[in-house]
Amino acid sequence: MAEYQTMRSRGMAGSAAELDQGLRAHMNKVYGTMSIGLLITFAAAWAFGSNPALLSLLNDPQTLQPTILGWIVMFAPLGMIFAFGAIITRASAAAAQLFFYAFSAVMGMSISYIFAVYTGASIIQSFLVTSAAFAGLSLYGYATKRDISGWGAFLMMGLIGGIVLMLLSFVMSAFFGIVIPGFDLALSALLLLVFAGLTAYHTQTIKQEYIDHAQHGDSEWLGKSAIMGALNLYMSFINMFLIILSFLGNRE
Repeated sequence: MAEYQTMRSRGMAGSAAELDQGLRAHMNKVYGTMSIGLLITFAAAWAFGSNPALLSLLNDPQTLQPTILGWIVMFAPLGMIFAFGAIITRASAAAAQLFFYAFSAVMGMSISYIFAVYTGASIIQSFLVTSAAFAGLSLYGYATKRDISGWGAFLMMGLIGGIVLMLLSFVMSAFFGIVIPGFDLALSALLLLVFAGLTAYHTQTIKQEYIDHAQHGDSEWLGKSAIMGALNLYMSFINMFLIILSFLGNRE
């Protein structure tokens, strides 16, 4: 009996060790995919933003207002995000990963204007600040013993509300010439808090989903889950970066 208990304890310890090892590999896959996506995004942004001929395809050289192609590129990432759900469901993990990288390139084109508007030092500074904040928030989401799954609904409400207010501000300014002092600044601060919370929330969700499903041994599902997790964290990082850049950036 004692020998059986010892063997059972060893089996449980082995399972726990395997789960921990698998979780680390899964998280490395998530962060690795996200990092490659960010590299593609900033490479595409720099390629277009630092080349006047390419940038003029997307933005008017004088006013920096989007051209017709610029408007298409601006809204293309949103359409690709909606399509991502179908890609994840119907396509293979390899195809979903390729789609994510294509999305990252289009996203880079859509934010290429930052290299024409802000100084290179400001962009680097904002990227480093974002990286440090993101790392701390993601580490909290991974390591905390507190269940923060309840944050999801409130954060999504905040995100949707922020987007609606952003569109309302754009319409009021563009069509009616109404600008509320400090409104955009307050809205940016609100959205920064939302994306900060989403970073921790998504990290814990990725970890918990792996723990819940790893026992099924579905490698295809785990591969797709890693890509979806990378997309969620990628979006939090990009939006945090753009907001921080708007706060800290020095214009050309």
